[in-house]
Amino acid sequence: MSTPDIARQIVDLMYNNDLMSQWLGIERVIDAPGNSVLRLMVRPEMLNGFAIAHGSITYALADSALAFASNAHGTKAVSVETSISHLKPVQAGDTLETEVQEVSLTTRTGIYLIYIKNQRNERVAMFKGVVHRTDKPWL
Repeated sequence: MSTPDIARQIVDLMYNNDLMSQWLGIERVIDAPGNSVLRLMVRPEMLNGFAIAHGSITYALADSALAFASNAHGTKAVSVETSISHLKPVQAGDTLETEVQEVSLTTRTGIYLIYIKNQRNERVAMFKGVVHRTDKPWL
């Protein structure tokens, strides 16, 4: 099996058990080692009291991209530190997409920057995630 096929198989296993990502309506566009392009349509029930997307929506989207990108290398990885900066407001009807940069990858850690862009290709959030890579293989 090729690396893209293995990555897709691993992310399939994760996504099929990830009820949060499913509930959010996250669409997987690219599954690859160190990369995960995810897409999400912002629905009215995702808005906060200011009529903009709740911060947890962009956070959850980026967190899922972190999990899929870091685990698609083939070993189980878990986040140990994450943070997000909200750059622009997000409205109902916006389509959000992740852009992942794998900054550093060692046998024990991975560091990722994940940008969330809207349908106008504007960055609306920036997420940083650090993962601990275990020695447990996915397959």
